[in-house]
Amino acid sequence: LMLFCDSVSCGAASLSQAAAPIQFTYHSSSQMIDILKKTEDQCSDISRTYSIGRSTEGRELLVIEFSSSPGEHQLLEPEMKLVGNMHGNEPLGGQLLLYLAQYLCAEYLQGNERIQTLINNTRIHILPSMNPDGYEVAVYGYGNVGRNNAQNIDLNRNFPDLTTVVYRRRRQKGFQLLQSLFVVAPETYAVMKWIRSVPFVLSASFHSGDRMVSYPYDLSKHPRGQNMFSPTPDDKVGGFRESQILNASQTFSYSNTATSGECGSPHDGSQKGVINGAQWGSISGSMQDFNYLHSNCFEVTVSLGCDKFPPEEELFLSWQDNQEALIAFIEATHRGIKGFVNDEEGKGIKGARVSVRGIRHDITTAENGDYWRLLTPGIHIVTASAPGYARATKKVHLPTRMQSAGRVDFVLQKAPLDPDIEEEESVLSSTNFF
Repeated sequence: LMLFCDSVSCGAASLSQAAAPIQFTYHSSSQMIDILKKTEDQCSDISRTYSIGRSTEGRELLVIEFSSSPGEHQLLEPEMKLVGNMHGNEPLGGQLLLYLAQYLCAEYLQGNERIQTLINNTRIHILPSMNPDGYEVAVYGYGNVGRNNAQNIDLNRNFPDLTTVVYRRRRQKGFQLLQSLFVVAPETYAVMKWIRSVPFVLSASFHSGDRMVSYPYDLSKHPRGQNMFSPTPDDKVGGFRESQILNASQTFSYSNTATSGECGSPHDGSQKGVINGAQWGSISGSMQDFNYLHSNCFEVTVSLGCDKFPPEEELFLSWQDNQEALIAFIEATHRGIKGFVNDEEGKGIKGARVSVRGIRHDITTAENGDYWRLLTPGIHIVTASAPGYARATKKVHLPTRMQSAGRVDFVLQKAPLDPDIEEEESVLSSTNFF
């Protein structure tokens, strides 16, 4: 199916004649690469493609980025990512992300103010296919064929299991993290390096086989591994389950008026299509847990529909159902607070910690001292600290209807090292896997 969107069928301005039409079909791995590069050519001022590595069989893991300054981190501009085809037999997410890339390009050229504002104020990274080897062998109607990579590894069970480290530290003080515990696939390693190299704030990974959005932790805190509500520190304080981040996510699972358990698996504890990962089905080594514990990035897992490999004729409808949710989720990156942590001379402090009272999970500043912290509306006590500096604390009030992140800057004064700085769970971000 080859169509141009119009204001009636797609709910947005018509596609620019300068952009190629979106083909609502399945594309092979090589075709996906070609489309991303053509999109880059059509929107060279606001996009670029780059590789984060190669799969087991040598296929390129290609990302397309949209920004007003492609390839450049802009101060105070948040960065987010979208990942598809982690499981090769669940290709819908990857195709939707391919359509999204073309849509962003076309709508920007056409003058869509919403899309232009989004791209001019956000650095958006899209990886349509994390598991191209699995996708190449996946076949409609053949169950789990292609789910794993070419090494027969489930990539969503293959990341370093930092959640277990957190649980053991709570039970046994001084548990040492053993580097040799973690051996990962090439695709996993490429994404780990990507996460480490870019200061992502928000992320989504797209799957199929259910209609649900899950959030970390994915690994149950139950001592025998039974499914159990296992919240992150962000969830326990501040009502993160009711936050604008997850409100934006809900539109994925409810775009087709889905109900909990519609796909044959009852989800006790789900709220409007959103559920804690460990309560849904406990797994270790998940990508969203790794994002949370090794970086500043909060990731959700979006399962787009009951059919893991929907028929091709349903792709256009799936795009219509999820187009608004994709845009709204990107917009949700602009929630919470942002700012600089500087020294007295106005120089940014790299790696300074920004903590929120009651949330035992800090984030750290980027190369030039800028930071972004997702937060729910309400009153928060926020502290910035760094070795060799005195702490600085501010009281922050975030309104219920946040349209953009609040600006909160800190200036730290030189001081003796504070030996009493409490170790937070985010210390795992300093763990060297590379």
